[in-house]
Amino acid sequence: MELLQMRGNVQSSLRWKQRTAGRGAVARGRRVLGGLAAAVLLTLPLSSVAATASAQLQSFVDKVHSATGQFQQDRSGDGAAAQRSQSGTFAFQRPGKFRWQVTKPYAQLIVSDGRHVYQYDPDLEQVTERKASQAVGASPAALLFGSGSLGDAFTLKDQPDRDGFQWLRATPKSTDAGFAHVDIAFSAGVPVRLELLDAFGQTTRIVLSQMKANPAIAADQFQFTVPQGAALVKMNE
Repeated sequence: MELLQMRGNVQSSLRWKQRTAGRGAVARGRRVLGGLAAAVLLTLPLSSVAATASAQLQSFVDKVHSATGQFQQDRSGDGAAAQRSQSGTFAFQRPGKFRWQVTKPYAQLIVSDGRHVYQYDPDLEQVTERKASQAVGASPAALLFGSGSLGDAFTLKDQPDRDGFQWLRATPKSTDAGFAHVDIAFSAGVPVRLELLDAFGQTTRIVLSQMKANPAIAADQFQFTVPQGAALVKMNE
């Protein structure tokens, strides 16, 4: 997998740039879009393989209530050369709770407790806070963490097979979602790849691995406390 992007991410990235001069915050904002959007579509094996990718996604939403795993994330497009490959771990619990932790090549953490989404950059000593209702509703995260009808926020369309996978395209109905569409690849009932075209014309690709379906996850994995010395920026005030 607002892990990846969330509603209003484009505007939030620009505001972040003003608060983090000299650090290339716009590029980091794009990274967050891919990261939180990535996080958003992490998936696992289903008990039965549906005939189409869209049916497999719906089955996943209906049957998988929590998951843990690992991810590898890359980006391509104009200006993407400066973005190194990222990797880390994820966990989620439906509805709306998730943890997306980048461990390489730098540290970054995104946590949702179901009410708020927190993004922590240790090197910037900064935490951004967004309301989950505004951050997740029309973002790729809704495909994974939400519990409502997928058709309410997205137009879903099966795509031709490629690379040996079945593909689904989800296009947001909201005009301010911050991304154009996200493609999800399935193999034998398992979503294995995510490709997100963002509002900057770049494509974020995420490969998912080591996934476990419906494990018990400690509640503190979805709790966040602002570290001492870090600045808190509330984006939905």
